[in-house]
Amino acid sequence: MQGRLSAWLVKHGIIHRSLGFDYQGIETLQIKSEDWHSIAVILYVYGYNYLRAQCAYDVSPGGLLASVYHLTRIEYGVDQPEEVCIKVFAQRRNPIIPSAFWVWKSVDFQERESYDMLGISYHNHPRLKRILMPESWLGWPLRKDYIAPNFFEIQDAH
Repeated sequence: MQGRLSAWLVKHGIIHRSLGFDYQGIETLQIKSEDWHSIAVILYVYGYNYLRAQCAYDVSPGGLLASVYHLTRIEYGVDQPEEVCIKVFAQRRNPIIPSAFWVWKSVDFQERESYDMLGISYHNHPRLKRILMPESWLGWPLRKDYIAPNFFEIQDAH
């Protein structure tokens, strides 16, 4: 089933894939990584000027990584917001997604956390560096194939 935003994107020739609706009835769309920046600008101009949240997850061990953006459009008043969920997938080997920072500045720390935990590189992010883990940390702790270092062995070596 196609939602209101998906229908509008189709009408304007903007390539995407509808993923249906979540349990709250929020429309969910998949956008190709290479199209994300231009579509983010289009969505902002269309009225989705509030980025409610950004997160990321590991789809499956050895599989794709996903960056998820929850956007809100308040056209008729704050009591009737229109929300959409955008999913942008990236290959595990070299996960690069254009940063949404220059469209929604509030995504700054959220994209940094996704980088820190999953290793998704957000192209053109102005300060993309670890935010939770020490800079010396090896690997991406929230990847399903991550093998945590044995801290007891590390301490014994000192």
